[in-house]
Amino acid sequence: MERLKVGRATLTWLQGGVNYLDGGAMFGVVPKVLWSKKYPYNNQNQIELRTDPILVEIDNKKFLIDSGLGYHKLTDKQMRNFGVMEQSNIDASLAEIGLSVDDIDAVLMTHLHFDHACGLTKVKGDSYEPVFNNATIYTSKLEWNEMKNPNIRSVNTYWKKNWESIVHQVQPFATEIELIPGLKMIHTGGHSEGHSIIVFEDGDSCFIHMADIMPTHAHQNKLWALAYDDYPVTSVHQKEKWMDIGYGKRAWYTFYHDAYYRAIKYDEAGNAVDKIKRNS
Repeated sequence: MERLKVGRATLTWLQGGVNYLDGGAMFGVVPKVLWSKKYPYNNQNQIELRTDPILVEIDNKKFLIDSGLGYHKLTDKQMRNFGVMEQSNIDASLAEIGLSVDDIDAVLMTHLHFDHACGLTKVKGDSYEPVFNNATIYTSKLEWNEMKNPNIRSVNTYWKKNWESIVHQVQPFATEIELIPGLKMIHTGGHSEGHSIIVFEDGDSCFIHMADIMPTHAHQNKLWALAYDDYPVTSVHQKEKWMDIGYGKRAWYTFYHDAYYRAIKYDEAGNAVDKIKRNS
């Protein structure tokens, strides 16, 4: 597992699963002749995407950014349609570093699409139960409301089995919340109406988790938005804002979906000056 130290924070990438999605959908209106230079694709025009939660340890607190694909949560048809080649193995990942799911203090849900939220619950007989029994689950109020009341477009990604058994753990926030000094969740909208990013600052050290506004290193271009985005113009404006902020701070940008890089640090001009490659 790859690890990164940013100020007081230690980040560790866990094994949350992998799927393959259409490259055109992941890069929206960007022509293939352009995006294919940035990110590999297979003979079905699909790109590999991880769904790997990030364990963030700060001040003896253990936070998890998103929850992975879960295990035995998808039907055979869904596995095939979403190109799922590997399901979550969070228990084993945590065990490697001497932890368990019960050690997680909070789960920071950037949004609640199935590929981020399936790992919140697990199968128990004919029902589901929470995975992170001792954790508070944070997400924006807008996202939580849509999760429970999906519209005609979002009903295919906001599933009851991912939220009904965790209602008592969820603490929605309005626009911004500081979880501990320096660590914030900030609502952005864009990819979904309730989408949020995560920002950590400690002196001159900083990381920004853009979630699905910038799901991979190949989405660095501020104008490259996903076809999956509900509000692509908002995504573009929020990416522009937070890339400018992060460039000025020489922040690390961390990734949940990237199959090749875990994190990249950019300078003031947007040039990569340091990288953490995915090794496993």
